[in-house]
Amino acid sequence: MNAARAALPALALAAASVVCGSSASSLPAALPGAEPHPPALRAALAQALTAQGSDYEPRSRHRGPDGSPVYTNRLLLEQSPYLRQHAHNPVDWRPWGDEAFEAARRLQRPVLVSIGYSTCHWCHVMEDETYDDPEVAAALNAGFIAIKVDREERPDVDSVYMTALHTLRGSGGWPLNVWVTPDREPFYGATYIPRDRFLKTIASITEEWNARRTRLDSSARRLGAFVARQLAGSPALASWPVDSAPLHTAAASSAVRFDPKWGGALGPRKFPSGFPLRFLLRYHRRTGDPEALHSVVLTLERIAAGGIRDHVGGGFHRYSVDPRWEVPHFEKMLYDNALLSSAYLETWQATGRTDFADVVRETLDYLAREMSAADGGFFSATDADSLNPDGEREEGAFFTWSAAQLRAVLGDDARGVITWYGVGVEPGVLHVVGEHPPADLAGKLLRLRRARARRPPPLRDEKVLAAWNGLAISAFAQAGFALERADYVERARRAARFLLDDRRADGRLRRVAGGDGPAFLEDYAFVVAALLDLYEADADPAWLREAVGLQALQDLRYADAVGGAYFRSADDAPTLLAREKTAADSALPSGNSVAARNLLRLHAFTGTPAYAERVSHLFSAFAAGLRTQPTAHAELLLALDFALEPTREVVVVTGSGLETLLVPVRRTHAPNRAFALVEPAAIDALKKTIPWVEHRAARGGRATAYVCRNRVCNAPTEDPAVLKRQLAQSEPLPRPAP
Repeated sequence: MNAARAALPALALAAASVVCGSSASSLPAALPGAEPHPPALRAALAQALTAQGSDYEPRSRHRGPDGSPVYTNRLLLEQSPYLRQHAHNPVDWRPWGDEAFEAARRLQRPVLVSIGYSTCHWCHVMEDETYDDPEVAAALNAGFIAIKVDREERPDVDSVYMTALHTLRGSGGWPLNVWVTPDREPFYGATYIPRDRFLKTIASITEEWNARRTRLDSSARRLGAFVARQLAGSPALASWPVDSAPLHTAAASSAVRFDPKWGGALGPRKFPSGFPLRFLLRYHRRTGDPEALHSVVLTLERIAAGGIRDHVGGGFHRYSVDPRWEVPHFEKMLYDNALLSSAYLETWQATGRTDFADVVRETLDYLAREMSAADGGFFSATDADSLNPDGEREEGAFFTWSAAQLRAVLGDDARGVITWYGVGVEPGVLHVVGEHPPADLAGKLLRLRRARARRPPPLRDEKVLAAWNGLAISAFAQAGFALERADYVERARRAARFLLDDRRADGRLRRVAGGDGPAFLEDYAFVVAALLDLYEADADPAWLREAVGLQALQDLRYADAVGGAYFRSADDAPTLLAREKTAADSALPSGNSVAARNLLRLHAFTGTPAYAERVSHLFSAFAAGLRTQPTAHAELLLALDFALEPTREVVVVTGSGLETLLVPVRRTHAPNRAFALVEPAAIDALKKTIPWVEHRAARGGRATAYVCRNRVCNAPTEDPAVLKRQLAQSEPLPRPAP
């Protein structure tokens, strides 16, 4: 049994407690239609169930007279909150692994791979309707091997089968249900399937499997081979002369896709990640294009006013189901909030608008207050569903308000809030419709937050993912430095220390804190970026040394020595249909894209030629995608912009007047730089890592700034106004020759 199964951390459920005195005798002899579990497994499940305690609430409608679960399957032994949500389904679920596929091969059965995540609304719907149904379970258990996968713990598995589903159907989503052969090759897939149609689907698959197995296997091999080619990517160009063409193409494409009324990309639904905000800020900086800046500002204004923003508690929901950012899908993800914080912060630096800085503070305060683990990490997400006043799970119940509910909390003060947010008789999400906010809006929202805290909250997924924590550390470090919030920098330090202390004995990162599952490229790339951001905010060279060390591990275990760039999985990880290598972004930035900017920053700091060589090979590996689909590689465009501007090396040597001199460093949007804050006594030690700090000094005992471009320096200055002009200079972005 692995360490994750032995630990059995309790899943934080936002539901009323039901006393449940579970014992081994409450376990069934067998799940419907399934072979009886072996005695050792039954004993382990009984022990695990007893360990949950008397207040454990099984997530199933099938319970005994004492409230104990009628059914228990292998997923109770898993760490993943999503898998544990299905631990009391009558389906004989297994976790992903060789054991499940060996059983499929031994029994000659097809395999259902069902992929989702703990805060997914439609995953919950399908669980309730389909997977918690004994008739469905009996059919599945009798003819299939059923595997559950948490896509957040195993993004590699999710990517393989989502690619297959897109190939089969042209679209995808979660829950992702794919039927595969014992050799893991897919042949059929779908997203949400209602109960009755699901029964028909598995009956058809059973018939096809029994009657036309050879044809089905052949089809699965062809699809598997196609998916493998897609994941492996295109062959690298031998040498791509990096130029600005993808940047100009992406800006033009974004202008065509831009929604001029509501911001973001045109379409019936709006995702914050669906529009390249930070790229367009950089494009405006290099070209002066006013439309690029306007599209960013309007988008962030609309998001901040919309229902996708949690106006009461802070933070943002995952996306809106309408084009106006008004009606959200109520999940709240750590990564969305971290990425949006960075976008609002950079836009504040570019425009000086204090309302954008206020959004950053509100969002990070929410993460610090409600998404922080006691040991320093950040939790992953909160659910879309919660209990309504009738005790039934309902999407958004925790977040919605009626006019009567507002009056019950605010009394006469509710009138202005009702007008400002357009609140009606029926509960709805708050979104700005008024022209002038009521007096002391912040105070009224705080009263609402305190009242809302008495409602049953949504489930919180308390796993700590390295990659997502890296994004949060970056957001806190960047904002802490820019907004002069020492508490944000300290919060970033705590999370970084936690991730580094949680490393395996061999120094490698864990994907999930305390787990034994593999780490992926994005875990390394996002954490390296976080450590670089933390170094620039904190000035402790230990963070830079840790970044260098993790980058070396990434280079050793993930680099493609032949084709350039990085594979998603390590060289010693179990191979799926293919070893994936991509730079296309999804809801999260691509690991290769973040790695490219890391390499550029590390080269800027250290001058080590190997970093420049690696990033050159990385750009060549993805040159075709950058040329033909640049907006699909929005994060890689940030690295390309960095590469196409002479790197600005900024040193501030401490002395009197330091805080005043740092103001332009904090507030200027100058993303393509390497910044070092150093005390005079520390220069000799630091120059071993950052050569260009040598010979810097605090002139006359006053804090002094040195701004250089590729080692060609401006005159040193103690004047904040002069420093601001030096930092604000940008290299015009040329247009490539036709």
